Amino acid sequence: MVHWLALALPFAYLGVLVGIMASFSRLYRQNKARKAASLAPWFGPHLQRDLYLSLLHIEPDEKTPRVPESILKAALLRRATEDIHRIISIRNTKSALAALLQRGSVGDDLWQRFQRAEKEIEEELRDVVNEANAFSPNWGATIFQSANEMASNQMIRKRMDELQAQKDSERQWWDHRKASIESDFMNELDRDAATANSAPPAKTAPATSTRVSDDDTVLVEAGGPADKGQSGKNKKKKGKN
Repeated sequence: MVHWLALALPFAYLGVLVGIMASFSRLYRQNKARKAASLAPWFGPHLQRDLYLSLLHIEPDEKTPRVPESILKAALLRRATEDIHRIISIRNTKSALAALLQRGSVGDDLWQRFQRAEKEIEEELRDVVNEANAFSPNWGATIFQSANEMASNQMIRKRMDELQAQKDSERQWWDHRKASIESDFMNELDRDAATANSAPPAKTAPATSTRVSDDDTVLVEAGGPADKGQSGKNKKKKGKN
């Protein structure tokens, strides 16, 4: 009897310890789930999904006709396009957010929000595939290809609009800059013209008249004294001959 009492005490201690740890774990998970549910969602409201579900659940009556299948398919395709945008956002954010989490730059709350967004988008993709297959077989395998093309076209169109807006602003800046340069240039020309008009006239050197005497003229025409000496020598040579 004493032997069984000695063994029951450790087992009772282990049972109490296991019960405490199980209660603590359950309370911790509940608190974590409650805290995660209170966190703000990563993405905003999914308007395309809400619109599709609203159209799908419209009950036809005398006043409200049945929604055509083509409209439902178009709404589902727009829903898939929005999912493509969210997938691209998650892929671009995951690596940077994981690096910041390792450095301690962001808290666990932000990471929990991101993980919950990943799970939500996975469930959303499965739901879209099931809805597409319900309309036509094997459409679920190709719906996201079409949605990806639509998303790419939307991004290109958005980028073109941004460039167009930037072009208009740059054109206005350049017109203003051009007018400013022309105004500065004309002002500089006016200042140069005013400076040239106000400068005193330059002094001219007096004209010097040179008078040439008649004797000098005769000497120049006759060849000068050097010609006379040369002619005298020629006469002497003739005399000798």
